[in-house]
Amino acid sequence: MKQSSQKRLIYQKLAFSGMTLVASLTVLIIVLVVIYITSMGAGAISFEFIFSAPRDGMRAGGIMPAIIGTFYLTIGTAILAVPLGLGAAIYLSEYAPNNQMTRIVRIAITNLSGIPSVVYGLFGLGLFVLFLGFGTSIVAASMTLAIMTLPVIISTAEEALRAVPQSFRVVSVSLGGTRWQTIRKIVLPEALPGILTGIILGLERAAGETAPIMFTGAAFFLPSLPSSPVDPTMALPYHLFVISTQVPGMPVRIQFGTALVLLVFVLGMNVIASIIRSRARARRQW
Repeated sequence: MKQSSQKRLIYQKLAFSGMTLVASLTVLIIVLVVIYITSMGAGAISFEFIFSAPRDGMRAGGIMPAIIGTFYLTIGTAILAVPLGLGAAIYLSEYAPNNQMTRIVRIAITNLSGIPSVVYGLFGLGLFVLFLGFGTSIVAASMTLAIMTLPVIISTAEEALRAVPQSFRVVSVSLGGTRWQTIRKIVLPEALPGILTGIILGLERAAGETAPIMFTGAAFFLPSLPSSPVDPTMALPYHLFVISTQVPGMPVRIQFGTALVLLVFVLGMNVIASIIRSRARARRQW
């Protein structure tokens, strides 16, 4: 008996050591990538680089139109995807019956998360650009990115809602609250940290994707900023792709400087979400 207990203890230590090693290697790789991009691109960062437009065939100037275009696309994706994703998650978690159809819908949502982004780009090209006639525009790209991010938002938001203890709902209903009042006043505030995690994960993916916007809304170069949602726009991911593959003689520091700005853009979204999550968790009652 004592020998069996010692074996279990050894296996447990080996398992913990293995998980610690894998986690450490993952963190180390991420840190090295960030350090490398920062060291290679920091020399390009300047006031002119951030706040001016490209010139001289994109070999000089800045990336302001691409930054603003990425911001437009991210906001457009959030406006379209967050209400739909949150509404679907609330229905699946709080209203949908636990039957075969609901399980099929959940499986379909999970499978949609694994579809390559280029497939979403071709879908957006066929539906929004050609069939609905939006053309290559911010609205077409935002709709495509919204469809791509919906599975992530729905899945994570539903899990966050289902994680709220059932006793909270029972107490609210027993005190006379309706189901919707319970969801709005009790369940949603308690699930907010998890919901925010899903939203940020989805929007981060949207902000960093190239293939969907390449087909639906991104432009190689624009002399002026877009003036309406039906105009095309420059975007950081597509701009980085273009200057890395299509422009001969492009200085490496500009390529890495653009990558660094995109990295800061995504990490900034993470920081903001972390602050909001921390405050929401501090108010949570379980």
